[in-house]
Amino acid sequence: MVQKSDNPADPFKKALAEATKVMADDPDLTVSYTVDPSGMSGDAMRLPQISRRMTRDEVLLARGTADALALRHRYHDAATHARYVPPGEMARELYESMETARCEAMGARDMPGTAGNVDAKIAHEAARRGYGQIKQAADAPLAAAAGYLVRHLATGRPLPPDAANVMELWRGFIENQAGDALESVGDTLNDQASFARFARRVIADLGYGDQLGDDPDAQDDEAEDQAEEGADQEEEPDSSGQQDDQSDEADASPESSQDETQDPSQAQVSMDDLADQELGDETELPEGEAPMEPPPPAPYSEADPDYKVFSTDHDEIIAAEELAEPAELERLRAYLDQQLEPLKGAVSRLANKLQRRLQAQQNRSWEFDREEGILDAGRLARVVANPTMPLSFKVEKDTEFRDTVVTLLLDNSGSMRGRPISIAAICADVLARTLERCNVKVEILGFTTRAWKGGLAREKWLADGREQQPGRLNDLRHIIYKGADSPWRRTRDNLGLMMKEGLLKENIDGEALEWAHRRLAGRPEARKILMVISDGAPVDDSTLSVNPANFLEKHLRDVIAMVQKRKQVELLAIGIGRHDVTRYYDRAVTITDVEQLAGAMTEQLASLFDSDPRARARVMGIRRAS
Repeated sequence: MVQKSDNPADPFKKALAEATKVMADDPDLTVSYTVDPSGMSGDAMRLPQISRRMTRDEVLLARGTADALALRHRYHDAATHARYVPPGEMARELYESMETARCEAMGARDMPGTAGNVDAKIAHEAARRGYGQIKQAADAPLAAAAGYLVRHLATGRPLPPDAANVMELWRGFIENQAGDALESVGDTLNDQASFARFARRVIADLGYGDQLGDDPDAQDDEAEDQAEEGADQEEEPDSSGQQDDQSDEADASPESSQDETQDPSQAQVSMDDLADQELGDETELPEGEAPMEPPPPAPYSEADPDYKVFSTDHDEIIAAEELAEPAELERLRAYLDQQLEPLKGAVSRLANKLQRRLQAQQNRSWEFDREEGILDAGRLARVVANPTMPLSFKVEKDTEFRDTVVTLLLDNSGSMRGRPISIAAICADVLARTLERCNVKVEILGFTTRAWKGGLAREKWLADGREQQPGRLNDLRHIIYKGADSPWRRTRDNLGLMMKEGLLKENIDGEALEWAHRRLAGRPEARKILMVISDGAPVDDSTLSVNPANFLEKHLRDVIAMVQKRKQVELLAIGIGRHDVTRYYDRAVTITDVEQLAGAMTEQLASLFDSDPRARARVMGIRRAS
């Protein structure tokens, strides 16, 4: 006699186990419930434990996990998977995540009831891993985001909020890099091999093509070619005779006959004439002397002749208006204004302080004891004491205030995402408006890269054979938010572009600083000031992975040394966060709270106009060179 269980969860466990076997299309599947991590080992499936209380979360998690594992067991072929799996760690994670998404999407299409259960499992895992609290893409797993995006595109279902947060953080980057490939995701779900090729293409588009290893399909083609060559060799007598006949026919063709009958001396004369045309009469070389080699190309960087760049074909210097439609810029600007609202009072005080400081340097001086002009009230007392004294007048005299232009160079890297880039954009807004009131021209520039992890430059490097230490290996994007001669009212919306999702990527500071310095050096103003706002050292994963670890940092130091040595431009910097920019810039300040940025920028810039060098040094924090 079978003893009846007193555990109220047992009937549910039994029913779930039987349903899972049917869904997996495997009646021999063994289903157990355990506190160990869920998963599959051969024909044994482990599901989360369900307590006697059978809480709603426990039931949903068990059903979602059972459905997800059953779908993978049903639609996944281990041999096909192993055939296309990449050897590289990151590429393998992307591949596994997308394959899991394929199996779940197949289940949602063939058995719609599984979609909600799997959603519950995804929600539980995303919450456990803290995906909802992640604020920037750098902290979110790319592989998980890619899997979520594939599932979302294949099923059309919205993701649970925490998982959707991770997907949206990376979505702009993934669609920008692999958008063409993603369009075909729905066509490849049924065929695992086709989907594996699709996944490998996406991985290559995301910049991890070097981790894919050899192409399995190319190896098959090579094996087929070798088999065909072996068959041709076995039939060599017949095929050779046919080839001889074809050779005879080719020899008899009019074109080949004309080539063979052409006088060799004529060909030689033609080559000599061509050489004469190219060299010209004045470039004839003495007998026995080798031709002169062309001059070496100019170095890419004036600061460091040894600084290498693999390719500049896809670098761009672009106006902010070209990166977004006017309506989008207006919307992003409105969002930036919302960020500015809580700081309005503080910003107004800072703007007024800066304006007073700058205008104080433009105050007029006076010439006293003049016979005409404005009555000097300070000397009226002596006239009262002695009425015979003549009245004293004073005349205003303008002091020389040299023309000035200020460039704000803003770091647009991914690590600035969120509050730091908002504050930087707000302060650039305030400084530009305030300086223009004081007749100081302002230019606002930004720097980032066009892609994460290399972009088209890296693809070209991979295709060309992976040169050792190729130099900078990414596509630059230098943005002009406001030109020095452009009025502020026409360009104010451009700063909203910094709020655009997907704009902020890697930062290569040295080249950006050199670019801004060249622009400033060509300006006609007598005084030129360059303010750099950054949150750390230059970082570009693609470049640093194939070059010395200090490659970008060394170039930044070389550019700073060049700017300070030439003394055409006054250079200062503000660092945000825990990174200390005083390691690079002599005139710099680092702030730990982004709320301090507005005050730091105002004080730094205003101090440049102080006539007292000691006051300037006190505010600027100038340190002596070691």
